Amino acid sequence: MASVVGLLEERELAARQRVESLREEVERILAELAAAETDWERWVIARERVDQVLSEPRGQEVSAVPEDKPSEQADPGPVRAAVAGSVVPVRREGLDVSALAPGYQRIVHLLADRRRSGPDEAMGCQEIAAVLGLEVVAAKVEGVRSKAKRLVERGWLAERVPGRFSIADGPGGGS
Repeated sequence: MASVVGLLEERELAARQRVESLREEVERILAELAAAETDWERWVIARERVDQVLSEPRGQEVSAVPEDKPSEQADPGPVRAAVAGSVVPVRREGLDVSALAPGYQRIVHLLADRRRSGPDEAMGCQEIAAVLGLEVVAAKVEGVRSKAKRLVERGWLAERVPGRFSIADGPGGGS
């Protein structure tokens, strides 16, 4: 007959192996999610470009300045409110937080409120997830991290200390 300690050790080993297996699966899924989000963003951009080209009158002169690098004379056009799933625009003068999808707006509003409330304005992703009412598990925290990093890339947030996010100082501002 096996000892109680031996049986417990077997169960512990099995549980540890299951946890490691699940962690590997989570890492694989997060990598797959990142690739899928990138692919999705590219399709959204492609559709927006096609819509733009098809909405222009025929024979209109095409600007030599790419849209993502507007010149000072280029008029970026009207700013519309975003819907869930839309691409995060680069922050520029006259662009309001309403141009962001709702999930991104919540993060920006939270950090803006945090900036007004005191000197230690930067927050980590776990803190942000908790304050937003999300379950503080790896998948949710990584979702917040992905959004925060994208907001930093587009000039909405700053990451002055790695993993700590705050509101960027102004359009084009950031870390």
